[in-house]
Parts: sequence; C-alpha cells; structure tokens
Amino acid sequence: MAIRMLDGPATTAEEIVSTLERDGAAVLRGLADPAAMDRLQAELRPWFEARPVRPDEFRGDHTRRVGGLVARSPEFRKLAVSRPVLDAAARILGPHCTRIQLCYTQIMLIGPGETPQPFHRDDEVWPWARSPQEEWAVSGIWAATDFTTENGATRAVPGSHLWPRDRVPREDEVVSAEMAKGDLFLYMGSLLHGGGANVTASEVRAGVQAFYALAWLRQPENQYLSVPPEVARTFEPALQDLIGYAVHGRIMGEVAMEDPRVSLLGRARAEIAAADAEAGVAADGSTLTGYA
Repeated sequence: MAIRMLDGPATTAEEIVSTLERDGAAVLRGLADPAAMDRLQAELRPWFEARPVRPDEFRGDHTRRVGGLVARSPEFRKLAVSRPVLDAAARILGPHCTRIQLCYTQIMLIGPGETPQPFHRDDEVWPWARSPQEEWAVSGIWAATDFTTENGATRAVPGSHLWPRDRVPREDEVVSAEMAKGDLFLYMGSLLHGGGANVTASEVRAGVQAFYALAWLRQPENQYLSVPPEVARTFEPALQDLIGYAVHGRIMGEVAMEDPRVSLLGRARAEIAAADAEAGVAADGSTLTGYA
C-alpha cells in the first residue's frame, strides 16, 4: 500500500481524517513554504551545530536531534498551529479529550552512514493497552529538506495502525515517505514507522516533528520547563493553550486552584472563554468538537 499524497493547502479536514483512519498516514504536499524551512533551520543551527552525535541504537549513530523547538524557533511556532493539522488532529482525538496538546517537538538531522531506525509507534510512550479505534496521538514530520529513499526518508507501514501490536511487518509492506521540502508526513500515533538509512555520501535529511496528543496525558517533552511562563506570555493564545497552559476539562492542570492562563499568563476569563469556544472546547468540560 502506497502512502497517499494530498494537496496540503486544498484538501479538506474530512479527507485528511478519512485517509488517516484508513491508511494511518498521508503526505500533505506543499503545506509550508520551502523558504520557511530554510529560516527554521537557520534559527535552530546554533543548537544542532553545538550538539554532538551521541551513538544510540534507537535515536541513531549518525543523527543529530534538538528539542524544545517552541521556545527556540519562531518558524516552528507557525508550523505548530497549522490549521489543517489542528483540524485533523482535533477530529481524530476529540472523542477522547476536551482539548489536544503539543507534547513533543524535535528536529532530526539524519547524516550519511545512518542505518534504519527500529520500527516503533509514537504512542508507545504511554504504556497502556487500547483498542485500534482509540487513538491517543497524531504526529507530523515536516520535510525541512527533500526526503528521498537514499537520504533517510521516514519508513512507514501503511495500515499498521489497525494491526495487533505484536505483528511484525514484512519488507514488502514498508514504504518510504518521499517528500519535497515543505511537505508534511502526517500519521497516527499508532502507525509503525522509523527513520530510514542514509546511504548518500554527503546529504543530510532534516525533518521537524510536531507530536499532538490528548491533553490529559503526560507530555513526553516537558513543555513547562522548555517554555516557562515568561516565554509563553509572548506567544499567541492558541499556542499557549496548545503547549499546555490551559486546564483540561474543569480542573486538570490548575495552578493555585485557577486556570494557568489566568494565574500565570494574566489572560482575562472572557477572552479565554471566547478562545475555547472558537477552538471547539466545550465550557462544560465535555469532548472536543474540533478546530474547524
């Protein structure tokens, strides 16, 4: 099964969701300006150039990774609130939560000589069993450079989000998510995938991950330490909410018995209520209705 290619700016949330529910993944073509990807890499260069490659069986022997992108990159902050992505994630995750959250961010630079990453599912960070119909996460990898089979394009197993967790894929079930700079590989948290091998002599494949999940789950990347209140106050309200500076339901995430948007960020309750209504967050703490 091939990965379906969709027109990123033109495809409806309904079509994106139906593709993800059927195949587990899709590539949204041309969703970001390639020049924005160049600016993003320039913003993050001081961090990834200073970070040594640390040999690691899972994260790679020839791969550099940098997290904390919300605080470090204005261009990433724009990607994180991409409307087609939020619309799709809200529709998929909404039946199980009041709001969604951005729970993990990283740039991954796969260098020459890297071997294939072991297949994994992003939602395995939460070690609880669930049914195939109960999705807890939606993740996206933005192509900050072109992705090719030779330079380490993400390898994925379409349809594996519906498999038993112990099923091992055959090689003929694996496909490479080849993309142009600015495309997005969007996939279910339950999909088997992994970084590819880089067999080129000099190319570095740069991918940027934004990982969304139910807001009542623990964030794998601690956004409150990565983005402390004094930094979060400078962000647009939608991003503040997305990284966790908002209660889930009525009280989950309170600070001093108050919504942190009030107690830490100084936002007005009327503005908060209006923002929640626009995002489809019900005032009574019921499930998310969507960002569309």
